[in-house]
Amino acid sequence: MTPSLDDARLIELPRIQSESGFITPVQAHVEIPFDLARVFFLYDIPAGANRGGHAHRRLEQVIVAAMGAITVELDDGSGRRTVELRQPNVGLYVPAMLWSELVDFASGSIAVVLASLPYEEEEYVRDHDEYRRLVMSE
Repeated sequence: MTPSLDDARLIELPRIQSESGFITPVQAHVEIPFDLARVFFLYDIPAGANRGGHAHRRLEQVIVAAMGAITVELDDGSGRRTVELRQPNVGLYVPAMLWSELVDFASGSIAVVLASLPYEEEEYVRDHDEYRRLVMSE
């Protein structure tokens, strides 16, 4: 079954304060609803550049704006939704087969992406027309 836009959701992550600052720890199956297989960072993104613009066949992910602000555009083949990420203790859960694109990176923004699978190029659906065909056929 193909997920809908409602399946993407914000996840409140722990925010622990001390005299020396904050820490936000995350654990698989506690804050993150899947096994963690990969973590990657997006940074030094030029103004106006977009990242993503694809769906994953099986991979789930949580996107966090660790610094700055990022807008995520989601598409389930029949509708669109925009989510702004601005806090390092809030992540956006994106299930498999939901198209996502990261846009409008504020200057100096850093995104951290927690992924459920190792990198596999076959996992990606990079053509939006193909994506719509796949989700509409289910």
